[in-house]
Amino acid sequence: MTSPQNEALLKAAAGRPFLTRAEAADLLRVHAKTMERWAFEGSGPRFRRHNGRVVYARDDLMAWSGRQARTSTSTPAML
Repeated sequence: MTSPQNEALLKAAAGRPFLTRAEAADLLRVHAKTMERWAFEGSGPRFRRHNGRVVYARDDLMAWSGRQARTSTSTPAML
């Protein structure tokens, strides 16, 4: 989750279009392991592989987050 050290990483990544898994997790305020699980399950944001490294486009993260918006805790996820 977000710590002062991770906040510094996010600030450094602010101008970059692609984020590492750790940076993406901090942006979404989840653990990196959650991002890894979502990638395995195919339920999280889209990702890319650049030379074998998993990266997330900032626009994809924000679009995925927007699709998670709900008005009630009993509203099922819509894909």
